[in-house]
Amino acid sequence: MKVFGYVRVSTSEQAANGDSLETQKAKITGYAMMQGWQVSEIFVEGGVSGSVPLADRPQGKRLLGVVEKGDMVITPKLDRMFRSASDALGTLEELKAQGVGLVMIDLGGDVTGNGISKLVFTILSAVAENERERIRERIREVKRHLAAQGIYGGGKAPYGYDVIDGRLVKNPLQQASLQEMRDARAKGESFRKIGETHGLQAMTVKRILDRTIDQQ
Repeated sequence: MKVFGYVRVSTSEQAANGDSLETQKAKITGYAMMQGWQVSEIFVEGGVSGSVPLADRPQGKRLLGVVEKGDMVITPKLDRMFRSASDALGTLEELKAQGVGLVMIDLGGDVTGNGISKLVFTILSAVAENERERIRERIREVKRHLAAQGIYGGGKAPYGYDVIDGRLVKNPLQQASLQEMRDARAKGESFRKIGETHGLQAMTVKRILDRTIDQQ
C-alpha cells in the first residue's frame, strides 16, 4: 500500500509562502504517523480554485493517475479536494470502485470504507442533486430570457414556433392549435382526449402544455 497526501491553496503566493500549506502537510503527516503509515508523496495544488474539478487540476489529475488498488489518499479537509458535491461524489465512487481509500481528516477517517462512508455518500448525493437542480434552473432562466426576446436558445424549438435565422418565430397553425389545447385543458378535458383531437399522444400534449407554462 502506498499513501499519498493532497493539499491545495487558492493562490500561487499561498503555495510559496502560506502557513496554510505547511499546516495541511503537518496534519497529513501527523495522521499517517498515528496509523503507522509512511507518506510516499504529498501532491501540492497551488493557485487553483476549488471550483475546478479535481480531475481537471494539474496535481489532482496526476494523483488520480498514480493511485492503485489498496492505496490510501489523505487530505486534511473536504474543501481542499472538492468544492462541488457532485465532483466529490463522482470521485469518491470512482476511488471506491478502484479499491482506493480516501481519508478526510476533518470527517474522521476513510470516507470510502468505514462507518461514516454511507452517511457521507448520502449527504453528498443530496447536495449534488441540489447543485444539479440549481444548474437546471439557471439554464431554464436563460432560455426563458432568450425566448422572451425571440432568440433561439438551442435544442428543439418549442411547439408553436419555428427557428428562422436563429430566432424563434411563431408558427400560426401551431399557435392556433396550441391555444385550442390550452382552452380545452382549461375546460377540464383530459390529455388523452385533447391528443385525439390534434393527432398527438396524451404525454406529448402534457409536455407541450407544461413547456409553454414554464416559458411564461
